[in-house]
Amino acid sequence: MIDEIELDVDDRMQKAVEALKKDLAAIRTGRASSGLVDHVQVEYYGTVSPLNQIAGVTVPEARQIMINPWDKQALSAIEKAILKSNLGLTPSNDGKVIRLTIPQLTEERRRELVKMVGTRVETGRVEVRNIRRDGIEEMRSLQKNKQISEDDLKRGQELLQKLTDNYVAQIADIAKIKEAELMQV
Repeated sequence: MIDEIELDVDDRMQKAVEALKKDLAAIRTGRASSGLVDHVQVEYYGTVSPLNQIAGVTVPEARQIMINPWDKQALSAIEKAILKSNLGLTPSNDGKVIRLTIPQLTEERRRELVKMVGTRVETGRVEVRNIRRDGIEEMRSLQKNKQISEDDLKRGQELLQKLTDNYVAQIADIAKIKEAELMQV
């Protein structure tokens, strides 16, 4: 029973770390990355679709993202979606593709982004700790119902703490990498 709880907690913590990575990929670093537009939703023929389902997204240069829609009719819808997405980027439409040029970040903006990363990283840590708490509560419930012994509970709590420490360390590493990326000129 404890093994099942441990596997569930491990899986949920892994997903929390992956979600954090995806979230941080959307933060602009001064370099082009297709991850910057992953969250953009385009209203096209009455349905809302992710940008990457109606267009090819490539990075031809270090400071440029190129969006090549499969249907040229989607150009204006994609352009509107990018403008509404709060990316802070102005699309350039040449009638065939849309180009997004990534401007150089100012020092002040870099610091703001590092603070934003810190906030999101802390949210990720809290999420991992909440998952640990849920697992421990599940184990306590089993112990209360006499399905596991007190020793098993103690051992299970130690396992969950090790998992938590591991994932919190991974989150710290991810944060360091992102902050270094942001502060790089």
